[in-house]
Amino acid sequence: MAIIGLSIVVASVWYTNQLAGKLSQTEENYVRLFEQAMEDISNVATEEDLQKSMTIQLEILERMETVPRILTTLQGEYVDAINFGGRDRDTAYIMGQLQKMIASGRPPVVLGSQLMYFGQSQLLTQLQFFPLIQLLLIGTFIFLGYLGINQARKAEQNRVWVGMAKETAHQLGTPISAIMGWLEHIKLMYEDQPDILEVSDEMGKDVERLSMVANRFSKIGAAPELEPVNVFAELDKCREYMEKRAPRKVSFDFPGPTDGDIRAAINPLLFDWVIENLLRNALDAMDGKGTISGSVRELEDKVYIDISDTGKGIAAKNVRKVFNPGFTTKKRGWGLGLSLVKRIVEQYHRGKIAVTASEVGKGTTFTITLPRA
Repeated sequence: MAIIGLSIVVASVWYTNQLAGKLSQTEENYVRLFEQAMEDISNVATEEDLQKSMTIQLEILERMETVPRILTTLQGEYVDAINFGGRDRDTAYIMGQLQKMIASGRPPVVLGSQLMYFGQSQLLTQLQFFPLIQLLLIGTFIFLGYLGINQARKAEQNRVWVGMAKETAHQLGTPISAIMGWLEHIKLMYEDQPDILEVSDEMGKDVERLSMVANRFSKIGAAPELEPVNVFAELDKCREYMEKRAPRKVSFDFPGPTDGDIRAAINPLLFDWVIENLLRNALDAMDGKGTISGSVRELEDKVYIDISDTGKGIAAKNVRKVFNPGFTTKKRGWGLGLSLVKRIVEQYHRGKIAVTASEVGKGTTFTITLPRA
């Protein structure tokens, strides 16, 4: 489409330039003929020849009906003007046009004690700008067409992802229910063995978490409901779950649920998904040891949440790529975690997420910005 549009523009510009060139040459020829007619008038010997020359002169002027003309005295004083689009009596405007005609280098025609200056017709001026207008219109058409195709492609991709997510949630439902039933059976069989009950309780929490993940997938594509939630409490809930499943040499430095009451408009189900993704990435970057810290602060109508780690860090060339779908530095993985995080934060929570600090070998800080409730 772009090549076809460019071909049309090139052909149109070439044709219009040819047309403008021919029209300009025609107007120039009329001026020369008019000048020649004036010379003939001064050289005629009979009254009949004079009438013929004057008739030719009038015919030439009639053919130049769109060419602007200014009549002045030999000293350059304004006498009359014609074909200036209704501004023939605007002396200041006419004198400005006169200076342009003089600057163009075209000499005036001497009419006895007066001079006649010829300008460029409005039609010729419009033809010269016509290719630019065409270029703008066709460029706009190509751009809008590209946007339409791009949006249609994205919409189709979104429909595929939404369908896959909902089908995944549906497929997970049956085994999750079965596992929960088996756990209840284990508790009844070993109710007098506390060690087994403790393990089954933790397994139950993981199954509940798996059920929550399935619920998240089932809600993809639907507008989430936001509610005012204490960010400290929600952050601590995510920390508690991940800390029990992290290596022992990894420590968590997070504020407690009672350390503050800063509320943001969030959907807890999706917000927890964001924090868990960031914490998992932090754990992957630290190779089993280090510190993950979190902090919450507010400024005016915004809430800022920092998640930092002491892991490998991100190379400067990759900082802008980490949220791109498919980008990953891991040997295994789809590279969709952070792109999904960005979408949840920005599209569903009207917030922002960015890498605000990162140094190779020292760690990374992600900052989430949310509207304060």
